[in-house]
Amino acid sequence: MESIAASTLHLPPGPWATVLDCLCAHFAAIPREQWLDRMARGRVLDAAGAPVDPQTPYRVGLRVQYYREVADEAPIPFRERLVHADEHLVVVDKPHFLPVVPAGGFVRETLLTRLIHTLGNPQLVPLHRIDRATAGLVMFSANPASRSAYQALFRERRIEKRYQAWAPALPALAFPLTRRSRIVAGDPFFRMHEVPGEPNSESWIDAIDRTGELWCYALQPITGRKHQLRVHMAALGAPIHNDGFYPVLAEQADDDYTKPLQLLAQSLSFIDPLSGVLRRFETELTLQG
Repeated sequence: MESIAASTLHLPPGPWATVLDCLCAHFAAIPREQWLDRMARGRVLDAAGAPVDPQTPYRVGLRVQYYREVADEAPIPFRERLVHADEHLVVVDKPHFLPVVPAGGFVRETLLTRLIHTLGNPQLVPLHRIDRATAGLVMFSANPASRSAYQALFRERRIEKRYQAWAPALPALAFPLTRRSRIVAGDPFFRMHEVPGEPNSESWIDAIDRTGELWCYALQPITGRKHQLRVHMAALGAPIHNDGFYPVLAEQADDDYTKPLQLLAQSLSFIDPLSGVLRRFETELTLQG
């Protein structure tokens, strides 16, 4: 059984004669020889799971599945912990530094790939994401039949997500407080920033340990913008401890495992859409402070 989740591309409009030609044009950084090698090993498939070969005709909208590969992918020396698993849901404690899904230089060393291998379920799909730098709870759909019901919890904001963070003290502010702002993609593209305009993000923030130079904060994202909590804390003047993105982008370097981002996805609670029962999951991980 394939233990790496397939990536999917719906072929865009274009002048190509074959699927291979389209893939080479769409992914210009990947040599044609590499696509030929993947096809020869059955690593490029159509929607039905049939192999795509170099002669397969191009058709706009055709759904192509392919398996990303990274040469010499370095292992991430931290393990996830299974919190809960049933026929519909899987909840996992993700360690710092481990991505949730394949991206960039990470394919095998991702939470999704590890879980597919461990649980033997290629149908797993994350219902939400947390940053690679963040540790804590991530919930997956294990069953396509019930997936939409659980996805609606996040889309309709019917799930409560609570985080914990260590960040510089903010003695001049009154807590708890709510931060609302407009967050958009910045430069470089993977960093977000606040701009004037109609708010599209909201976070509830409280200071629960106010001793020392670093305070412990309880955070609740009401909306789910990328890097939202990190952006909001930095904007308040208290960037989360060990954050290499905010407020200033640190020079690119290898991961420093001794300095994890002090942000933890602490709990998830919701009314189960299938049973109507209140469910709550809590992490067993802790922050260094």
